Amino acid sequence: MIEIVFLDIDGCLSDGGIYKGNAGEELKRFDVKDGFLLQQWNKMGKICAIITGKSSQIVTERAAELGVKHCFQGVSDKFAKASEILKIEGLDFTQAAAVGDDLNDLKLLKSVALSFAPKDAVSEVSATVKCRLKNAGGRGAVREMLEFVLKQNGEWDAFLSKWQ
Repeated sequence: MIEIVFLDIDGCLSDGGIYKGNAGEELKRFDVKDGFLLQQWNKMGKICAIITGKSSQIVTERAAELGVKHCFQGVSDKFAKASEILKIEGLDFTQAAAVGDDLNDLKLLKSVALSFAPKDAVSEVSATVKCRLKNAGGRGAVREMLEFVLKQNGEWDAFLSKWQ
């Protein structure tokens, strides 16, 4: 059963664009549907870990809004950071899923039980993962991944019944 998901930000939880305002502020686009299901995942007692190569205050704030337990930015070795998190949580890679869209995600994606790539991931990532998502990064890819995981875990029907 999957108990933890590892998320990349740019190109997975966001659309991969980095928008700059006139005052030099950085903006990112997040999909509210991704956020909703991620928040519910966390409320179910599951674990989410953001591991991203870039650093941004926006990511810190979004992670806090969604109740993300682990948020690591400026990480060059995502596999090593994921290994540390799993050790802290008393879990292993057989209980983990991850989504990534670029080359720096490959080692982690190859290590988890379920690996995902958004529709617009680079070809090397798309060819490596177990599940290629129909949605692009920042456009429902994370929600699609979480729905798949909940169904795979046999938890989707019980989850869905809360809303009916």
